Amino acid sequence: MQMIIVDDEAHWVDNLSMTKPWHTLGIEHVHKAYSAHEALQIIDTHPIDIVISDIQMPEMTGIELIERIRVRDKKIKCILLSGYSEFDYAKKAIQYEAVDYLLKPPTDDELMGAVQKAIDQLNTEWELISSLKRTQFTLRENLPHLRGRLLLEALQGHRFAAGEWERKLTNYDLPFHAGDYASLMLVRMEEEFRHYDNNDQTLIEYAVINMAEEIMGEFMEVWGVKEEHGYLVFLLQLKENDTDIGKETILEKLSVQLQSKVKQFLKGSLSIVITEWFPFPEQLYDRFRQASAYFRQIVGDEREFVMRVSDVETPAAQGPLDVLYTPPSFIHLLESGQWDAAEEKIVAVCEELDKKWSESWEHCMEAGFLITASFTNLAHRNRLTLATLMGSDIEWLQSGKAFSTISKLRKWSLSVLGKLKEGTSNEIKDIRSEYVRKIQDFTDKNLHLDVSLRVLADHVNLHPTHLSKIYKIETGEGISDYISRLRMDRACHKLKMTTKKVYEISMEIGYMDPAYFIKVFKRQFGVTPQEYRDHHK
Repeated sequence: MQMIIVDDEAHWVDNLSMTKPWHTLGIEHVHKAYSAHEALQIIDTHPIDIVISDIQMPEMTGIELIERIRVRDKKIKCILLSGYSEFDYAKKAIQYEAVDYLLKPPTDDELMGAVQKAIDQLNTEWELISSLKRTQFTLRENLPHLRGRLLLEALQGHRFAAGEWERKLTNYDLPFHAGDYASLMLVRMEEEFRHYDNNDQTLIEYAVINMAEEIMGEFMEVWGVKEEHGYLVFLLQLKENDTDIGKETILEKLSVQLQSKVKQFLKGSLSIVITEWFPFPEQLYDRFRQASAYFRQIVGDEREFVMRVSDVETPAAQGPLDVLYTPPSFIHLLESGQWDAAEEKIVAVCEELDKKWSESWEHCMEAGFLITASFTNLAHRNRLTLATLMGSDIEWLQSGKAFSTISKLRKWSLSVLGKLKEGTSNEIKDIRSEYVRKIQDFTDKNLHLDVSLRVLADHVNLHPTHLSKIYKIETGEGISDYISRLRMDRACHKLKMTTKKVYEISMEIGYMDPAYFIKVFKRQFGVTPQEYRDHHK
């Protein structure tokens, strides 16, 4: 857990943070803030769990600090300290759900006890959030989506370890068994359904899935989902029912019944393709591709068909590339900056070409075109051109040499990937540098106004945490440290080069309370602003 201590009296903050055995309570890090504004900046950039704050502070009181904390995070536990026993303070503390309200100076037992109380409350709340019952309830609420997502991933070619399938089927309460035989049923909703808008279309699809589960559920376990090309896909496994009807006959009979009921009650027609029974899940991906191809090649534009996919082997010369289209896609890896995984994808594609399609120029060309299209797409998104990025390598592409052999495809693709990675990384650095420039320029011109982390983040349209990380990466300095240093540098310059009053300088560099400015200045330089001016006359 992380805690922050907030007080405008630096000695008090330093004493509490450094001399108390916070580690015995499980506090891993104690942050220090000498103003409420500084505390809010730390809370915006660190996962703070507990706040100990003085009430009487210049610019913003501890009560106002808690009020702003509650807007940001309702789970942070707050403990208030005050030198005054005032009913209004205690009432406000209760209103903002402070864990405790202690009079200064608190005893060690009072302070450690209040922090332990806050920790106990946090543990209780998070245990409730992460409890098994709550997790199970959330899981049940999201089961339809999770089940659909799992089946879609399998249909798209995701491979799961043997034990992983059983674990997921159990967790999602799916009555299917790895190792048993299954069949796939692909359903195409015909043009009578196409006049519905998106919301109504979703309801109709949901109705068809429910009808399929009702009609087939007596004999089979049914697991349905809509896949990316618009088919409703149902995975089916026979239940342990005693029946004299063969499983192929049952499936065809129930498919015709589904067709009939949809036409009767939803006023639309279906075309259905059914696969042979196959070992689940080993052949799931292959059977789905086979059934999809059957729809395109055999059913075509014909309507209201119920057809079974034959087990005729497709000639190897006509087969597709597998690795190239197995998720995650190559363009997805590039877009998410997974450069090592993208390189592994290229190598795996070329290995498949070597192993299965070494004599097929078409397969090499297919891989080359898709890889090139992905490169070009990412380059254009980053406002680059492939020609500028590739330099002389563009001649390989223009002449067709890049795809002429598997070896050349591998060499060319890996070379372009390296250049794309370098070009994108340089652009990211340029963008980060531009953010730093904008922040420093804005701060320099508006130092007398609010230049809190949140205001700066809004200025460049970034989240405060993200901006804070970018600034630290680029400059090696935190934003709050930069602002404090800038204020002190400007204060020193004005004290030496102008005759302005101390309170005027205080206002010009963003300190509304001159007394607080004097305190901060003395903490920084060991002398008051006036003493600093006198010394440099």
